[in-house]
Amino acid sequence: MEPSEVKRQPTPANATMFQAFEWYIPADQKHWLRLREAVAGLHATGIDNMWIPPACKGSSQQGNGYDIYDLYDLGEFDQKGGVSTKWGTKEDLVQLVQRANEVGAGIYFDAVLNQKAGADRTEQCRVIEVDPNDRTKAITDPYSIDGWLGFDFPGRGGRYSTLTYHWYHFSGTDYNNANGKTAIYRILGDGKDWSRFVDKEKGNYDYLMFADLDYTHPEVEADVKAWGEWLYSQVPIKGIRFDAIKHYSEEFLQSLVEHLDDRIGPGWFLVGEFWQDSLDAMTAYIRNLQHKFSLFDTPLVYNFSSISNTENADLTKVFEGTLVGAEPVNAVTLVMNHDTQPYQALAADIQPFFKPLAYCLILLRAEGYPCVFYGDVYGIQGTHPLPPSCGGKVPDLCLARKLYAYGEQLDYFDFPQCIGWTRLGTWDRPSGLACVMSNAGPNEKWMYVGREHREEVWTDILGWKQGQVTINDDGWGCFTCGAVSVAVWVNRLAEGRDQLGKL
Repeated sequence: MEPSEVKRQPTPANATMFQAFEWYIPADQKHWLRLREAVAGLHATGIDNMWIPPACKGSSQQGNGYDIYDLYDLGEFDQKGGVSTKWGTKEDLVQLVQRANEVGAGIYFDAVLNQKAGADRTEQCRVIEVDPNDRTKAITDPYSIDGWLGFDFPGRGGRYSTLTYHWYHFSGTDYNNANGKTAIYRILGDGKDWSRFVDKEKGNYDYLMFADLDYTHPEVEADVKAWGEWLYSQVPIKGIRFDAIKHYSEEFLQSLVEHLDDRIGPGWFLVGEFWQDSLDAMTAYIRNLQHKFSLFDTPLVYNFSSISNTENADLTKVFEGTLVGAEPVNAVTLVMNHDTQPYQALAADIQPFFKPLAYCLILLRAEGYPCVFYGDVYGIQGTHPLPPSCGGKVPDLCLARKLYAYGEQLDYFDFPQCIGWTRLGTWDRPSGLACVMSNAGPNEKWMYVGREHREEVWTDILGWKQGQVTINDDGWGCFTCGAVSVAVWVNRLAEGRDQLGKL
């Protein structure tokens, strides 16, 4: 067969994740309904998969689900104040997943497996108090406490799982009901200790909050593995976001992933919240999980924050020390999430002018799997409300990724306050793009987009930079951007240009 006769393979479409909540969404039990109405429009902008908030029953209907009470209650049983979770009923959730599947979008489930909250009663157990800054150091002799460690799930009545949880299913807690004292208590028992397979911050970071699950107990391990199978039978999800993975056994998580692969089949997308600014620790975790697991790029978020708050910062260093620089296939890139949004515990301040630059850096480049934040698309509610970021342009940038961010990438990271890059397109997605940004004054860059684009006229899809760029016979153009701004240049006749600004 002649080389010209070899059938060219279609270019896979770029994928984009959407975090479908922010911390201050009202507790009106209608969020599943909102997302059901929004999913078709989101998919049209290029959103392929939605990471939904924790859907399991929390300790109250106001909690966001990280205060998890019952894994097997998705808003089906009258427990902890009602049937619904903060987000809605199980029926609403099932309808959301069905609608997402109809339009071609996947759902990622937020699995909170580190702890339980809202116990039904106290139980007595033996403990020692540990140093909060070094949990390997005991600071008291053993004694007994009354801990909120009894979970009976009376509203569920044994349906789906008959296991009830007791003190011996946990490794730690933080409150003694006998005297009202708050401390970090390590629960004692035969063979009980903090997990060895957790992050070494604070000596051992097994304990995070509430009643800390002990995955060395065979009943806990079996119950959570069975829950993974049950969950898929209830809602056909495409992936899982695992919360707080540096706080519970990496060995168990690897075993859980293997179990799900064996019982349900491979192909899940798995991502973990390993909130750690140590790149070495993050890459080691990915290696230990045989690269079956992705992590959110924490160092990139901190780079965005630092650069946006430093006058004349060096943009050429934006990817230094980041996960996407070291493990691009296993890095989920992001600008903000529910933990780093303003007024949250891990808030990472990113100046408004820099948000569009940051979104271009995650959406329009070849490396990483970008995750777009609900609060940047729809705004943030609560006592300190904020409008959608980027002047409402995040959906246009998502669509630009879907339509134009393909092919070879050429970087022009050659000036500290102005960087750019081009994507040359592919045989079946030929448009390409040129992106240039500045964190100082107006600027420009000569960049190559390919001789196949000669004589084309390109304009800024964001509409922030007026004028046109005509590509010369050698495939080069002089692309400009405004002060502390970004421009994304694309052929004015490119397919899909008429969709921009309408979503």
